[in-house]
Amino acid sequence: GDVYAALYASGMLQALLNDGIRYAFICNADNLGAGLDETLLGYFAEKVFPIMMEVAEKTPADIKGGHLARHKNGRLILRESAQCPEKDLAAFQDIRRYRFFNTNNIWVDLEFLRDFIKEHRIIDLPMIVNPKTLDPRDGKSPPVYQIETAMGSAISLVEGAAAVNVARARFLPVKTCNDLLAVRSDCFVYSEREGLKVNPARTAAGRSEKIKIRLDPAYYGTFDRMEQRFPQGEPSLVGCDELTVQGDVRFGKNVVIHGAVTIARNGSTPAFIPPGTLMNRDMCLD
Repeated sequence: GDVYAALYASGMLQALLNDGIRYAFICNADNLGAGLDETLLGYFAEKVFPIMMEVAEKTPADIKGGHLARHKNGRLILRESAQCPEKDLAAFQDIRRYRFFNTNNIWVDLEFLRDFIKEHRIIDLPMIVNPKTLDPRDGKSPPVYQIETAMGSAISLVEGAAAVNVARARFLPVKTCNDLLAVRSDCFVYSEREGLKVNPARTAAGRSEKIKIRLDPAYYGTFDRMEQRFPQGEPSLVGCDELTVQGDVRFGKNVVIHGAVTIARNGSTPAFIPPGTLMNRDMCLD
């Protein structure tokens, strides 16, 4: 949320304007679906919006995330789950009532931003309190609170701010090793022209664009641990609907997983899946 103040205080905002740059597109670094879209840029400029937020329609998998709503003053407002009282959580998660979530892809008119900060001196975004652990890699480390602001919250402070409904393909965050395994596998393909997108072979077969992956956090919860368990590359997941891995399982080269598969290892030592194995049913590796 401090991106606006940082742009202004660092001099970068004025430097961009001096170079003739009027509009900025800001997104999360971990959103691999985000990119500069000329059609959206043209729409933003034509409508002369001060700020525009990209939103996408919620699915049942998105109930825990924040959403876009309309304040009683008529302005749009971003509501995060960390800001919701527990007693109101059921209503907060009703995707029929709150249909859209913030992708955190934000378009900003830099001339407006400069003038707004000059006039108000500060962009007073609401604080968000998130409970965390001191060491994110160790769930048993001391509990702490992370205090933050969301850059999308500026939409509620600005008269004329807007939201635009975009394809879900523009929201492809990689926040966990589950997400990382999916995008590194053949579920996705990459090209310079189109960026990262779902493998057409997957959609042609009638499979959901979103694969469900649940890796045991004790063994796959961090990047280095996950790397150790796929030393010869990720398995083929283009034909996989769901993958659940329980316990310490290591994968050989060119493993293929098809359908909905659960792999469980009950022993205390690692299990190894040989190269070229086709897995299309649940397996318990004792």
